[in-house]
Amino acid sequence: MRSAELLGSLGKFLSRRPVVTHSSLIKSSLILMIIILAAGLRLLPIQWGSYLNEFDPYYHYYTAKYIVENGLPSFYSWRDWRGWWPYGRYIPGLANLGLSLSVVTLYKLFHILGVPLASAPNPLDPLHSDPLFNLCTIFPLIASVMTCIAAYFLGKSLRGDFVGLLSALLLALDPNYISRTSLGWFDDETIGILSALLTLLFFSKAIDGNRTIKSSLIYSVLAGLSLGYLCISWGAARYIIGILALFTIVLLFLKRYTSRLLTSYTLTFITAFTIAASSPRLGISFLLENFNLLIYGVFILLLMAEVFRREKSEKKRALYALAFVVVLIITFASLVMMGLMGEPGRKFIYTILPHLRAESPLFESIAEHKPSGWATFYSSLGVGLMFAPIGVFFAALSATNLGILVILYCLTSIYFASSMIRLLILASPAICLLWALAIKEISSPFILFLKESERALRRKVKVKFLGREVLGGLLTLFFILLILTYALGTTFSGPMTMTYADAPTTISVASLGVKPSSIVRDWIDALTWMRNNLPPSPTKSGESGTVVASWWDYGYWITVFANKTTLADNGTINSTQIQQIGRMFMSNETEAIEILRRYNATHVVVFVTFHLEVVRWWGPEYALYYGGAYGGDNGKWRWMALIPGLNDNAFGNLTLGWDWVDKNLNRSPDPGELVPNSLGQNTTLYKLMAYGMETTTLGYSTINLTHFKKAYFSKEYPIESVPETGGVVPLVCIYEVIYD
Repeated sequence: MRSAELLGSLGKFLSRRPVVTHSSLIKSSLILMIIILAAGLRLLPIQWGSYLNEFDPYYHYYTAKYIVENGLPSFYSWRDWRGWWPYGRYIPGLANLGLSLSVVTLYKLFHILGVPLASAPNPLDPLHSDPLFNLCTIFPLIASVMTCIAAYFLGKSLRGDFVGLLSALLLALDPNYISRTSLGWFDDETIGILSALLTLLFFSKAIDGNRTIKSSLIYSVLAGLSLGYLCISWGAARYIIGILALFTIVLLFLKRYTSRLLTSYTLTFITAFTIAASSPRLGISFLLENFNLLIYGVFILLLMAEVFRREKSEKKRALYALAFVVVLIITFASLVMMGLMGEPGRKFIYTILPHLRAESPLFESIAEHKPSGWATFYSSLGVGLMFAPIGVFFAALSATNLGILVILYCLTSIYFASSMIRLLILASPAICLLWALAIKEISSPFILFLKESERALRRKVKVKFLGREVLGGLLTLFFILLILTYALGTTFSGPMTMTYADAPTTISVASLGVKPSSIVRDWIDALTWMRNNLPPSPTKSGESGTVVASWWDYGYWITVFANKTTLADNGTINSTQIQQIGRMFMSNETEAIEILRRYNATHVVVFVTFHLEVVRWWGPEYALYYGGAYGGDNGKWRWMALIPGLNDNAFGNLTLGWDWVDKNLNRSPDPGELVPNSLGQNTTLYKLMAYGMETTTLGYSTINLTHFKKAYFSKEYPIESVPETGGVVPLVCIYEVIYD
């Protein structure tokens, strides 16, 4: 009897299988194709090896590895001595926890499921034997796929399946988004954009008046969870917080206030700020930042709107409004007097007010902090930049809440992207959504014309009828314009999508600004040599061991890949120490050794790039100049002078150690036009770079080093040719410091 009941229940369950329609099958197939395309494009850098890209991803891997090995509770008290020696750094106050927790959770899940992630031990690539490192390398692909799916649902809510599918496709192909989510780009943006889109999607659904109260509350909590996750993952969370506040203000001005808006807004921010305050980096002080006054101010406005909705008496309305204003002023004044109001980081202030950044040479020395010109926008977005205003028009025409939200997102993100080139990725989803909306709205009449019969069309459109051939031609021209972005490219030198997708990771090409035919192992080999051959580094204050001095660009690589202690890294948390390192490099050996002595530095690393043929035919001085554009310290020395407050031109008006006199007035340095600059040629940086370059290319050096001795060069004499990099030579030089 029991068996019969079970079989009957099973039969009923199977009879409830979902009905697969033709349209749903096509839609699912298209989504699957977009997922495969998004992942496939971002996997292209694998041809140069599977490594983390740029610099910050190594730091995120470092923090994730600590959590895996020591547990999350230990993270909250972790003081790391591998960076910023001899003071170390308090990691909980510096690290965004969201990204590390995400990959650690996924790592634990894969471990439970028995998914293999590690490769066989390889002494040439020691990190590849760590399964967590390999997971961090592919994590951006996973996050980008999820983000494309989120873009689909956001576009679908905006204007149906077509806009959703096209938004997901455009985002999958977007060069800016590809550049920040390709293989190895294990950085905050990977989950930042995902959680930002989810926040906007859930909040728009939460305030939808057509939903039940229960559904609205659920979506409010989901929006809060997404926003809270964003807060502990990416500093740009402040931007999304501001967007929600601005959007709410706009709804109030448009007289679209409802009690549901107050409930959703309150529940969303209570959930998000609770999560944010629990993060060790943000803490309770985050709630009292000046920026968040906007959130509380909007909440007061919502309360006033609710009171006005309930109260019909004008006198009482005025009384309540006055009470709200008085309470707000008293609260703000009290917080200021008690010194509880905190400021957001200088980076956020410089982004909002870019004219202030001139006061910080250190901030300006970071390439991704440069402003974006319109040429940058066009080269990255192509015709999407032209379609976005059309999308704004149609979104405004629809006048839906989500349409207004997307318009605000687009306009504000373009401003911030123009302020800082790194934030182009913020504008990409908004541009893709409005681009898709514009295509949908523009193409709809054409498609209608092509479908309708001539007689029916004449009844609907009382204008001179355009033939199917003309309409078909216009539609074809429209899509040709669209395809040009992904075929010829905006500069007719190839599609930017492939340019960004088919780009190697920084370390796999030795930090060169070129695209080689194969992996360039100079930095990988140098870091591996340091890892295997230098004595262990100190693990706490007061211990002795290997301490490496280098320009801050290479700090994370040396700390994580080489497992050695550094004086500075890409976190740039101690500007005074960076100034000292810059001064050390720009000083003579006698002064430099005294600076190094303060930190008990045992080794110094410099990186020089040059053209081999220029060395042979024009001389090393020209090689230092022309090679400086490829990422070496010979292209960074001016910042080493400017950050400590030195006059960079005093060390050479053309390049370090050389002045240029334009004898033939052709505005180009030619042989015989360079004059030695004694101050520049006597700097420690010039000597260390020139010694390495001359030794490996000429077999000897004219430089005499007093306090430094070669420990390791990534290349040895004679260098015959470097065809894989087009003649550009990357050279990593590791020197031992000799004090006496």
